[in-house]
Amino acid sequence: MTNTVIDLFCGAGGLSAGLEMAGFRVLAGNDCFPAAGKTFSQTHPHAQFIAGPIEELTVERLLKVTGLRRGELTVLVGGPPCQAYSVYNHQRGMHDARATLFREYLRIVDGLRPEWIVMENVAGIYSIGGGEAVRAIKAELRAIGYEVEEDVLRAEEFGVPQERRRVVFIGNRLGIPITHPKPTHGSNPDLQPLVTIRDAISDLPRLSNGEDPGTVRYANEPKSAFQRMMRGNLVHVRNHAAPKLGAVNLDRMEHIPPGGSWRDIPIDLLPAGMKRAKRSDHTKRYGRMTWDGQACTVLTKCDIHWGAYIHPEQDRAISVREAARLQSFPDWFEFAGSKTEQYVQVGNAVPPLLGMAIGKHLLNCMGQATKAAA
Repeated sequence: MTNTVIDLFCGAGGLSAGLEMAGFRVLAGNDCFPAAGKTFSQTHPHAQFIAGPIEELTVERLLKVTGLRRGELTVLVGGPPCQAYSVYNHQRGMHDARATLFREYLRIVDGLRPEWIVMENVAGIYSIGGGEAVRAIKAELRAIGYEVEEDVLRAEEFGVPQERRRVVFIGNRLGIPITHPKPTHGSNPDLQPLVTIRDAISDLPRLSNGEDPGTVRYANEPKSAFQRMMRGNLVHVRNHAAPKLGAVNLDRMEHIPPGGSWRDIPIDLLPAGMKRAKRSDHTKRYGRMTWDGQACTVLTKCDIHWGAYIHPEQDRAISVREAARLQSFPDWFEFAGSKTEQYVQVGNAVPPLLGMAIGKHLLNCMGQATKAAA
């Protein structure tokens, strides 16, 4: 039996890639970002990409392009855009039009009647009205027959070399008890060690500020199990180009050691708005990564002014490929569009290894339920 998936708000397809790594078959994806759609189409050639806003997506069209009937889909996944919920947005609230997009997801759930649903969002969703958004999502899903539980999953605890927190809702209409995957990586001796930035990107070719070598051959053999997994049988790497930073940022970076930040920059070189900042403010800005730690959350702009996106030893910002590695995208996963659009796709994605952990857990839950029913 083939376990099938439709991915709403699919973006470039990070969650889809992870679920396929777990053994699912993705049949279709929907998003309104053209560059992400191109990436999804070229990395999921067997799936149908449906472009356009979810408000215009009909259940009838999804059934037609997938060849499914109502109730036959195994899992419907989706991550309604997080801007309305994120702790980075200072005007959070259920009144934000984007916050109602989860209701469009629920409309598709009710129309398709998948066996399982998975919905992902940022941890900031808990802060809306003291949990109002979370309670509303669960109540509306229960009203259409789905029991749902949510939990915060930490990407680094599933082999992703990045500190990233996401709320994952899992539900089903089958009466199967709902749990979430348990960590596979951490400091506990029973777990695998956390994957470091060194494990993730130390094999990639060196770059100078602004250098774009195009498709380039790997300069070194893989140095870790993670790098071997990312590279597979490839001999060349793509999407590995350094953003062009101005002279003043190059001057600033010269003063920042691994693990350092804006605090290490001489005051006369600081941006005007930061010269009066408290030492406790802007903790990640102009941060330089450390080889033996994990990356901060990869955002849609790997802008050194906003986070710790300076290479551990090279005076430049990380490339799209390095950001993708830190999100656990394999190197065969090529991003389309401009560099700006590529960074957006990487930063918006669910890390594939986190998606794989969710997928494997769902398959395990299904298998246990089948045994219990036998």
